[in-house]
Amino acid sequence: MTESKEKILVALSGGVDSAVAAMSLLNAGHEIETVYVKTWDHEDDLLGECPGAQDLKDAQAVADKLGIPFRILNLMDFYHHHVVDPMIQGYARGITPNPDVLCNREMKFGALLDYALNENFEALATGHYCRRVVTGDGGVQLWEGLDKNKDQSYFLSRITQEQLFRARFPLGEIDKVKVRALAKKYDLPVADKKDSQGICFLGKVKVPEFLANFIEDQPGEIITVEGKIVGKHKGLHRYTLGQRRGIGVPSNTDHENFVVTGKDQSSNRLIVAFENTDEITLWGQSYEISDLSFLEKLDLSTSLSLLAKPRYRDPSTPILLESQDSGTVKITFSKPQRAITPGQVLALYQGEQLIGSGIYSLQENGRASLSA
Repeated sequence: MTESKEKILVALSGGVDSAVAAMSLLNAGHEIETVYVKTWDHEDDLLGECPGAQDLKDAQAVADKLGIPFRILNLMDFYHHHVVDPMIQGYARGITPNPDVLCNREMKFGALLDYALNENFEALATGHYCRRVVTGDGGVQLWEGLDKNKDQSYFLSRITQEQLFRARFPLGEIDKVKVRALAKKYDLPVADKKDSQGICFLGKVKVPEFLANFIEDQPGEIITVEGKIVGKHKGLHRYTLGQRRGIGVPSNTDHENFVVTGKDQSSNRLIVAFENTDEITLWGQSYEISDLSFLEKLDLSTSLSLLAKPRYRDPSTPILLESQDSGTVKITFSKPQRAITPGQVLALYQGEQLIGSGIYSLQENGRASLSA
């Protein structure tokens, strides 16, 4: 948080984190207004129990309690085009994109930040658990949040340096326990509200159920890595690498359970193997990473020893990063990783500082591209 007083627009989600973020900035003397962004039609039948309607009411109640201006911004069309459509198209191509990461780059610190600047705000604040560090030369860095259990720097790994310059993260230096305590101390109406789970706009709706409205099922064979047909699948977009449940294939007599290890798009086959094997298609150590995005300048002409989070919630793991002629990089983990999924984000770190990210590339067999 900066020492000078700023005019800041705070994005209220209807949850406790953004509510305490707004309260903290207000208490620090900043000029605060709040905004709730509509990303989905609350009456849309596709989502059934969509939490948006209640979130909107809760966001309004927080603003009223704090006595600060509240506005509603409709970005539904933008969100559909820039977040939901790429997600659907990704699943149709056989990859597993992360819409929450895309939402932060394209919508929150894209369209919403543009709106804030056009409305003469100096910055946009959210309730993310991460730290924005100003360097001696006036530059900005993004660091993990103090609360490692809630750290959300991974979800911000695709934002740009320009976006980070205007971002504010009031919760970066405190933990979730203190956030709850502050919400109760100041009697915020969302003090006891449970945290939301899952993809940002789906609520309780499962991804396959949502995708069924947009991608037609194309049933096909389920085969083992040895080529044995063991069942039928409903459609490749319904499954993801590493999935254990809901495959529809019974275990064998030794109570071994099948797990998804690949998707053959050309033959419309789902590939499975037994979980308790050292199946190479389930585990890997070196991967090709494309669509690179950096917050810090790196010299890619030489091999780099970095840390990386293979997925959100995964601990930082040592990797070796090597540039390739194709414009991609090869990363090698210090230890094999389970079910790395194409389309997902790999976040790169130097210590606790987030320095960039990339996307796991796709092979023809639907697995993440393994480098030799």
